[in-house]
Amino acid sequence: MPEKKNQKKAHITVKDLTMAYGSFVVQRDLTFTINREDIFIIMGGSGCGKSTLMRHMVGLKAPAKGQVFYDGVSFWDTDPAGRDRFMRKIGISYQSGALFSSMTLAENIALPLQQYTNLNPGQIREIVSLKLSLVGLAGFDEYYPSEISGGMQKRVGLARAIALDPEIVFFDEPSAGLDPISARLLDDLILELSESLGATVVIVTHELASIFAIGNNSVFLDPEAKTMIAQGDPKKLLAESKNPTVHKLSLIHISEPTRPAPLSRMPSSA
Repeated sequence: MPEKKNQKKAHITVKDLTMAYGSFVVQRDLTFTINREDIFIIMGGSGCGKSTLMRHMVGLKAPAKGQVFYDGVSFWDTDPAGRDRFMRKIGISYQSGALFSSMTLAENIALPLQQYTNLNPGQIREIVSLKLSLVGLAGFDEYYPSEISGGMQKRVGLARAIALDPEIVFFDEPSAGLDPISARLLDDLILELSESLGATVVIVTHELASIFAIGNNSVFLDPEAKTMIAQGDPKKLLAESKNPTVHKLSLIHISEPTRPAPLSRMPSSA
């Protein structure tokens, strides 16, 4: 039978994944699916292994057990050349921005283009300028990281993450250290870029406002149980879950001041 147009297609599948450092198990028996064009949130309490899970998903650490599949193909069972092809489809925006301080913003963004393409310097400069423009930093090409704010550095990190027009973009605590207004603007930017690129987005965060503002799928990791205790739409999870740990998080969210919704989710007349 022909596939329905609105049927979601699995992009990333994590199956029976156990993460460990030696004999110390961080999380065990993780199984979940991220569909194409999801904005997927990895959430949970401090120290539960959110960033460690992302490291396993992007090929930085091998699992103690289990698999990560991209479009049905096992990442860890693929040869090094195959893994390299996978990595070209992935963009990563790290918590600190991970910019090289001795390089200009343009030089930082150009790195993946120089590594993975055969474009000439003029073509690379053109793409770099476009990516800076997309994140609201047109004209900042020759600035150094030390000359811009922390929020701007995060946007440069995002520009570098999307330099190759990836199918999947990973974010590690994108709103960490930002004031509420800057955090909301970054949420909005993530939404806009997700829609314009048609990309799948995976976000590690403990920021409740971001979870509810932009996430449409999620997994909840628990540091005490050392496994996932919930998955699905975060709004439904926190409204309907009977798990006391998840329910506690919903009470925290209700008690927090509401951050305005990202602009791209507001009515067009706003």
